[in-house]
Amino acid sequence: MHFDGYVALAGLVVGFTVGLTGMGGGAIMTPILVLFFKIQPLAAVSSDLVAAVVMKPIGGAVHLRRGTVNRSLVGWLSLGSVPSAFAGVLILRQFGNGAQVQERVKWALGSALLLAVCTMIARAFLDVRRRAAVQKGLRPEVRSDETARIRPLPTVASGALGGLVVGMTSVGSGSLIIVMLLVLYPSLKASSLVGTDLVQAVPLVCAAALGHVLFGDFELPLTLSLLAGAIPGVYIGARVSAQAPSGLIRRALALVLVASGLKLLGMDTMQLGLLIAVAAIAGPLAWRSVRRATMSRAALLAQAKQNHESPPAVSLSLAPGPLS
Repeated sequence: MHFDGYVALAGLVVGFTVGLTGMGGGAIMTPILVLFFKIQPLAAVSSDLVAAVVMKPIGGAVHLRRGTVNRSLVGWLSLGSVPSAFAGVLILRQFGNGAQVQERVKWALGSALLLAVCTMIARAFLDVRRRAAVQKGLRPEVRSDETARIRPLPTVASGALGGLVVGMTSVGSGSLIIVMLLVLYPSLKASSLVGTDLVQAVPLVCAAALGHVLFGDFELPLTLSLLAGAIPGVYIGARVSAQAPSGLIRRALALVLVASGLKLLGMDTMQLGLLIAVAAIAGPLAWRSVRRATMSRAALLAQAKQNHESPPAVSLSLAPGPLS
């Protein structure tokens, strides 16, 4: 059995990043295996999913102990995601054989990475809008999770979509589904969003991993090498997450995922470098403008609400009354 120390080192870095930011490892680890270690795409997806079966319960157990998991949502999401994740593996097997299926998995992985970046941006925008509403008094700072009315059909559909993407690419359990939860359940606290997403990801990645072990190109030595670095990395990252500037790290990861996704889709290296350079400069400026516009809009809405709710002014006369 061959142990790859370089893969273990990559697993350590990815595990640390996952523990630090809560971002799903499949969006980072799988493209690293494909682009840097030249692992076949299907084998990279299979091994990464099996490694996630070990890593996901670590974060999920922490949130279960803290009580930041909406168990009802976990059940409805799993109802859609578990069979869909297994079906995603079967769909992969229908793509073809040999080089043909590997190329299609590579294309699907690149598309999933770009989708993950879009969901990261959407999540950040929704967070900014929520914080602006809280600061301007348009929304209470904390709402009880008990007030979140479960919407079964959209929740099951969200789980099914996320499970299909995860089963085919290993990307989406920590990025795509949490954004759909943000849209469907805006009253959930941030800690409950993360906790619910982590716990529902456990049966999801188990189903996807089982499918890949049975029908994919699972490689045990590759998976063990990943786990040797990823497990301590997740633990260390979780311990230092409170002090690290995770916002800056997330922005850097978004650039890395865009570059990886476009490279997997076949973009020329020179064009890719130019595009990333432009994005690195223009992206923060554009995001700053979006934040300012969001805060300004929230301020206008708060002012309009205040004017609407303010009682009419009462005119007080200071003229002396008649003497008695």
